[in-house]
Amino acid sequence: MKAAWAVYCKEIVDALRDRRTLAVVLVSSVLLGPLVLVALSGLLAQFELQAEKRVVVVSGIEHAPSLKNYFERQTYTVQAAPKDHEDLLRRSKFGDPVLVVPEGFEAALLHGDRPVLEIVSDSGNRQAEAGAGRVRRLVDGFARERGALALAMRGVAAEVLEPVDLAERDLASQQSRASQLTSMLPFFVLMAVLYGALNAALDTTAGERERGSLEPLVMTPAPRAALVAGKWAAVASVSTLIAVLSCLSFLPSQWLLRSDTLQALFQFGWVEAGLFIAVLVPLACALSALLMALAIRCRTFKEAQAASSVLLLAVSMLPLVTIFNQDGEAPWHLWVPALAQHTLMTRVLKGEPLPFEMMAVPLGVCTVLSVVGVVAVAKSLRAAAVR
Repeated sequence: MKAAWAVYCKEIVDALRDRRTLAVVLVSSVLLGPLVLVALSGLLAQFELQAEKRVVVVSGIEHAPSLKNYFERQTYTVQAAPKDHEDLLRRSKFGDPVLVVPEGFEAALLHGDRPVLEIVSDSGNRQAEAGAGRVRRLVDGFARERGALALAMRGVAAEVLEPVDLAERDLASQQSRASQLTSMLPFFVLMAVLYGALNAALDTTAGERERGSLEPLVMTPAPRAALVAGKWAAVASVSTLIAVLSCLSFLPSQWLLRSDTLQALFQFGWVEAGLFIAVLVPLACALSALLMALAIRCRTFKEAQAASSVLLLAVSMLPLVTIFNQDGEAPWHLWVPALAQHTLMTRVLKGEPLPFEMMAVPLGVCTVLSVVGVVAVAKSLRAAAVR
């Protein structure tokens, strides 16, 4: 243990000495998640501001005075659409859908015909597409009002057309609704843990081999187990530190949220941050061991980067299973590293409990992977020779 502690202190000092790399990793890993959260809140705040404007953009409103009267009674302001609104919508230079009223609209209503109103939008223009639903609901309300008036003039109750009242009940909790907006946060935390372990794992193995300092270290009287344990503990500590900072960075980032909706729904406190850390620490240890096992067989740092790209790709792609799988959680998700941690963190964001059985499976898998990786590194060091 004394030798392992000496190696651990040496590796921590080496990791802290490379301040430029450490600063880049810390800034990119710790600030990426909060920046995405703040950007998301800005996007939602923009949609909320657009909804609060209560503006309807109409082309040909002079053909429909009754429709204009209905919009104004709903406290909406009617604005004339620009002549080149289609081109502006395609180029995302205009953020409001346009309601096109044909000529003879009022005459068609008086004769009992069904005039066609057209909502012009662009699915690639997010602001216009978000406002299309609001305009559609307004037109539906106008149509229901006109229908009710027509029935009343004929002595028919409007309830005849709607014999059933429909009530909606949402079973999702407040945190569950918020997780639909913040579902990408666990992915960024996983990437922070992965890249936090990457540089340290590659530098302490392939980096030392390239610098020529690995062979003299192997020739010391210290046991191979102490060398490997000290190196692995140092890499895991760096990865865990970045995981902790990444999770805690979401706490102050909530002060910068601009969207009232997201600020009300997203409740990420010390309890949630602690659960995130408890889920990520075993994965940080396992990834550190696996990256070291891959890099110890390489002679240069660049070769180790190429060898670890497969593991990086696998860890970054596994959480996407939850996006393509619409059947919800499956028991096998907990047996796959990275995917299991993503599943557990998503449950934390939804406010769902984490029973011990769910935590035990990923913990056991990560423990096995850590042991396998450390043993592989120890065997490679045992076979190392001065060249």
